[in-house]
Amino acid sequence: MGKNRLEAFSDGVIAIVITIMVFDLKVPHGDDLAALGGLWPVFFSYVLSFVTVAIFWNNHHHLLHTAKHVAAPVMWANMCLLFWLSLFPVTTGWMGESYFAVWPVAVYSLVSLLSAVSYFILERAIIAGQGKDGDLARAVGSDWKSKASLIAYGVSIFVAFVSPWISLAILAGVAVMWIIPDRRIEKVIGG
Repeated sequence: MGKNRLEAFSDGVIAIVITIMVFDLKVPHGDDLAALGGLWPVFFSYVLSFVTVAIFWNNHHHLLHTAKHVAAPVMWANMCLLFWLSLFPVTTGWMGESYFAVWPVAVYSLVSLLSAVSYFILERAIIAGQGKDGDLARAVGSDWKSKASLIAYGVSIFVAFVSPWISLAILAGVAVMWIIPDRRIEKVIGG
Protein backbone atom coordinates (compact mmCIF):
# COMPACT_ATOMS: atom_id res chain seq x y z
CA MET A 1 0.00 0.00 0.00
CA GLY A 2 1.17 3.55 -0.66
CA LYS A 3 1.94 5.79 2.26
CA ASN A 4 -0.15 8.81 1.22
CA ARG A 5 -3.35 7.59 2.81
CA LEU A 6 -1.57 6.82 6.08
CA GLU A 7 0.04 10.27 6.09
CA ALA A 8 -3.25 12.05 5.37
CA PHE A 9 -5.14 10.14 8.05
CA SER A 10 -2.38 10.75 10.61
CA ASP A 11 -2.24 14.46 9.79
CA GLY A 12 -6.00 14.69 10.26
CA VAL A 13 -5.97 12.92 13.62
CA ILE A 14 -3.09 15.05 14.91
CA ALA A 15 -4.82 18.24 13.74
CA ILE A 16 -7.95 17.21 15.64
CA VAL A 17 -5.88 16.44 18.76
CA ILE A 18 -4.40 19.94 18.72
CA THR A 19 -7.80 21.50 18.03
CA ILE A 20 -9.45 19.69 20.94
CA MET A 21 -6.65 20.78 23.30
CA VAL A 22 -7.30 24.45 22.62
CA PHE A 23 -10.93 24.09 23.75
CA ASP A 24 -9.72 24.03 27.38
CA LEU A 25 -8.55 27.63 27.01
CA LYS A 26 -11.49 29.72 28.19
CA VAL A 27 -12.11 33.42 27.73
CA PRO A 28 -11.02 35.24 30.89
CA HIS A 29 -13.65 36.93 33.04
CA GLY A 30 -12.57 40.54 33.29
CA ASP A 31 -10.95 43.16 31.13
CA ASP A 32 -7.51 43.53 32.68
CA LEU A 33 -4.36 41.43 32.77
CA ALA A 34 -5.23 40.17 36.26
CA ALA A 35 -8.08 38.23 34.65
CA LEU A 36 -5.47 36.08 32.91
CA GLY A 37 -3.87 35.04 36.22
CA GLY A 38 -6.13 32.08 36.87
CA LEU A 39 -5.64 30.73 33.36
CA TRP A 40 -1.88 30.16 33.57
CA PRO A 41 -2.02 26.43 34.52
CA VAL A 42 -4.32 25.60 31.61
CA PHE A 43 -2.27 27.77 29.25
CA PHE A 44 1.04 26.22 30.38
CA SER A 45 -0.42 22.71 29.96
CA TYR A 46 -1.63 23.64 26.48
CA VAL A 47 1.74 25.07 25.42
CA LEU A 48 3.63 22.00 26.68
CA SER A 49 1.18 19.67 24.94
CA PHE A 50 1.07 21.68 21.71
CA VAL A 51 4.86 21.62 21.48
CA THR A 52 4.99 17.90 22.33
CA VAL A 53 2.34 16.93 19.77
CA ALA A 54 3.98 19.23 17.18
CA ILE A 55 7.30 17.47 17.76
CA PHE A 56 5.66 14.07 17.26
CA TRP A 57 3.99 15.37 14.07
CA ASN A 58 7.25 16.78 12.67
CA ASN A 59 9.17 13.60 13.37
CA HIS A 60 6.29 11.46 12.08
CA HIS A 61 6.41 13.44 8.84
CA HIS A 62 10.12 12.75 8.44
CA LEU A 63 9.70 9.13 9.47
CA LEU A 64 7.03 8.43 6.86
CA HIS A 65 9.05 10.29 4.26
CA THR A 66 11.53 7.38 4.35
CA ALA A 67 8.84 4.75 3.71
CA LYS A 68 8.24 3.72 0.12
CA HIS A 69 5.20 1.62 1.02
CA VAL A 70 3.46 0.54 4.21
CA ALA A 71 2.46 -2.92 5.31
CA ALA A 72 0.10 -3.99 8.09
CA PRO A 73 2.69 -3.79 10.89
CA VAL A 74 3.42 -0.16 10.01
CA MET A 75 -0.29 0.67 9.81
CA TRP A 76 -1.00 -0.87 13.23
CA ALA A 77 2.06 0.73 14.82
CA ASN A 78 0.87 4.07 13.44
CA MET A 79 -2.62 3.52 14.87
CA CYS A 80 -1.06 2.76 18.26
CA LEU A 81 0.84 6.05 18.12
CA LEU A 82 -2.30 7.95 17.14
CA PHE A 83 -4.22 6.34 20.01
CA TRP A 84 -1.74 7.58 22.62
CA LEU A 85 -1.52 11.02 21.00
CA SER A 86 -5.33 11.24 21.09
CA LEU A 87 -5.17 11.10 24.90
CA PHE A 88 -3.19 14.33 25.14
CA PRO A 89 -6.30 16.57 25.23
CA VAL A 90 -7.70 14.73 28.27
CA THR A 91 -4.45 14.60 30.18
CA THR A 92 -3.61 18.19 29.24
CA GLY A 93 -6.94 19.45 30.52
CA TRP A 94 -6.74 17.39 33.71
CA MET A 95 -3.23 18.56 34.46
CA GLY A 96 -4.07 22.24 33.93
CA GLU A 97 -7.34 22.19 35.83
CA SER A 98 -5.77 20.40 38.79
CA TYR A 99 -2.95 22.96 39.01
CA PHE A 100 -0.44 20.19 38.31
CA ALA A 101 -1.47 17.74 41.01
CA VAL A 102 0.48 14.50 41.39
CA TRP A 103 -1.80 12.04 39.56
CA PRO A 104 -2.59 14.24 36.56
CA VAL A 105 1.13 14.94 36.02
CA ALA A 106 1.99 11.24 36.44
CA VAL A 107 -0.72 10.19 33.96
CA TYR A 108 0.38 12.90 31.51
CA SER A 109 3.94 11.57 31.81
CA LEU A 110 2.65 8.04 31.19
CA VAL A 111 0.82 9.14 28.04
CA SER A 112 4.01 10.89 26.89
CA LEU A 113 6.01 7.72 27.53
CA LEU A 114 3.52 5.47 25.72
CA SER A 115 3.41 7.90 22.78
CA ALA A 116 7.21 7.75 22.57
CA VAL A 117 7.21 3.94 22.86
CA SER A 118 4.63 3.77 20.06
CA TYR A 119 6.71 6.10 17.90
CA PHE A 120 9.74 3.86 18.52
CA ILE A 121 7.69 0.79 17.53
CA LEU A 122 6.55 2.57 14.35
CA GLU A 123 10.16 3.45 13.56
CA ARG A 124 11.21 -0.18 14.06
CA ALA A 125 8.31 -1.44 11.90
CA ILE A 126 9.40 0.81 9.03
CA ILE A 127 13.01 -0.32 9.46
CA ALA A 128 11.90 -3.98 9.44
CA GLY A 129 10.11 -3.37 6.14
CA GLN A 130 13.14 -1.66 4.58
CA GLY A 131 15.84 -3.85 6.00
CA LYS A 132 18.84 -2.89 8.10
CA ASP A 133 20.45 -1.13 5.12
CA GLY A 134 17.39 1.01 4.40
CA ASP A 135 17.25 4.80 4.56
CA LEU A 136 15.64 4.96 7.99
CA ALA A 137 18.03 2.51 9.64
CA ARG A 138 21.01 4.48 8.31
CA ALA A 139 19.43 7.78 9.38
CA VAL A 140 18.59 6.94 12.99
CA GLY A 141 21.70 4.92 13.75
CA SER A 142 21.88 4.20 17.48
CA ASP A 143 19.09 6.76 18.05
CA TRP A 144 20.35 8.04 21.41
CA LYS A 145 17.84 10.90 21.36
CA SER A 146 14.82 8.58 21.28
CA LYS A 147 16.27 6.31 23.95
CA ALA A 148 17.07 9.28 26.20
CA SER A 149 13.49 10.53 25.73
CA LEU A 150 12.03 7.17 26.72
CA ILE A 151 14.14 7.13 29.87
CA ALA A 152 13.24 10.73 30.73
CA TYR A 153 9.51 10.12 30.25
CA GLY A 154 9.71 7.02 32.43
CA VAL A 155 11.58 8.91 35.15
CA SER A 156 9.06 11.76 35.00
CA ILE A 157 6.25 9.35 35.93
CA PHE A 158 7.90 8.38 39.20
CA VAL A 159 9.26 11.86 39.93
CA ALA A 160 5.69 13.22 39.73
CA PHE A 161 4.98 11.48 43.04
CA VAL A 162 7.88 13.33 44.65
CA SER A 163 7.53 16.68 42.89
CA PRO A 164 5.16 17.35 39.98
CA TRP A 165 7.19 20.47 39.18
CA ILE A 166 10.38 18.49 38.66
CA SER A 167 8.42 16.05 36.54
CA LEU A 168 7.16 18.96 34.41
CA ALA A 169 10.74 20.23 34.10
CA ILE A 170 11.78 16.82 32.78
CA LEU A 171 8.92 16.83 30.27
CA ALA A 172 9.82 20.35 29.17
CA GLY A 173 13.46 19.27 28.88
CA VAL A 174 12.52 16.48 26.48
CA ALA A 175 10.53 18.96 24.40
CA VAL A 176 13.46 21.38 24.29
CA MET A 177 15.77 18.53 23.23
CA TRP A 178 13.49 17.74 20.28
CA ILE A 179 12.73 21.34 19.25
CA ILE A 180 16.21 21.46 17.78
CA PRO A 181 15.52 20.06 14.32
CA ASP A 182 16.60 16.47 13.81
CA ARG A 183 18.28 16.47 10.41
CA ARG A 184 19.38 12.82 10.35
CA ILE A 185 16.65 11.68 7.98
CA GLU A 186 16.99 14.72 5.72
CA LYS A 187 20.71 14.06 5.37
CA VAL A 188 20.21 10.42 4.35
CA ILE A 189 17.39 10.97 1.86
CA GLY A 190 18.88 14.16 0.48
CA GLY A 191 16.04 16.51 1.45
